[in-house]
Amino acid sequence: MEELNSTSVQEIQPVQEIQPVQDSLKRYPWYYVKRFDRYIIKHFLGTFFFAILLLFAIVVMFDINEKLDAVLTAPIKATVFQYFMNFLPFVLSQFSPLFTFISVIFFTSRLADRSEIIAMLSNGISFHRLTLPYLFSAAVIALGSYLLSAYIIPPANIERIAYTNKWVKNKEVIYGDNIQLQVKPGVMAYMSRYDNTTRSGFRFSLEEFEGNTLKSRLTAETIKYDSVGLWTVRQYTIRSFNGLKETMTKGTVMDTLLNIDPRDFLISKNDEQTMTSPELKEYINKQKARGVANIKNFEIEYERRIAMTAAAFILTIIGLSLSSRKVRGGIGLNIGLGLLLSFSYILFMTVTSTFAVSGYTSPRIAMWIPNFVYIIIAAVLYYKASR
Repeated sequence: MEELNSTSVQEIQPVQEIQPVQDSLKRYPWYYVKRFDRYIIKHFLGTFFFAILLLFAIVVMFDINEKLDAVLTAPIKATVFQYFMNFLPFVLSQFSPLFTFISVIFFTSRLADRSEIIAMLSNGISFHRLTLPYLFSAAVIALGSYLLSAYIIPPANIERIAYTNKWVKNKEVIYGDNIQLQVKPGVMAYMSRYDNTTRSGFRFSLEEFEGNTLKSRLTAETIKYDSVGLWTVRQYTIRSFNGLKETMTKGTVMDTLLNIDPRDFLISKNDEQTMTSPELKEYINKQKARGVANIKNFEIEYERRIAMTAAAFILTIIGLSLSSRKVRGGIGLNIGLGLLLSFSYILFMTVTSTFAVSGYTSPRIAMWIPNFVYIIIAAVLYYKASR
């Protein structure tokens, strides 16, 4: 009897020691990550990256066919490392919402077709709890997409655009006419023409105002850009005004510091894609202060990067709601519907961006209109699926 009691105590003792360990583990977030969470996250992200790899193969094939002359003419090293290595991340950023949606539709439809979702729900897992690993996966994709579009892709786009300008078609703006902008409050600059190949401007004037009163005016036959903020004026005349009194100074050459850079007024197509988000914000604010009008594309690009992060969550909810139930048509019907909705989302965002360009609405509202519409669609579908 004593041996039995001692044995029972020895058997119970490890159980008493395990309990504090389990209580301590509950303090860590990963303790609450269940096996089905890891299963869904693994297959969701795995399907997403596999779909992206397939997209890369298709895009590379079509892009080579479209730019065949450039590919045959340019050095192979430049084509591979300067263009394609920088082009593929750009494609990933542009199409991540589409392939997020397709991945959710494809993977969830397979789960529903194999009755795995029914088994999860039968074991006491609510539909809301089932949604959590999907939202976590969407957060990973959204964060990665934002970091790519806001910080990593813009420097890569500089190399990509430089390649296309050199070997495909040069879309760089190298001259401008009738350029007028504000250097700083009360100081206005004007050039009749600027040529970036020679870094020279012609018939330059710089006027300084105090309120509505002209205080000084500098005119020059030519002005040449040297480095950041440093300009050289030639054959210049400075007129200073003090009431009715005028003082005139003439000279041949003078170096001057102006808070102007050629990129402030020579705006090429896709320039907004070469700036990180902090650079875009600074550029937009600076151009607005100077009175520059053609910055809509920069504002749209800045707002688009933020709005696209929400797309991963919205399309994930829609995809889960549509494909969580087994249907007679199999996964083909769900995939077809997913492609239709995802393409309509991208098309909708493209259409609403023209509203901002035309001035009908602000770039922020234009970029968020598709999100607002699809949030309503997602809420309705999710409500029906959860019931």
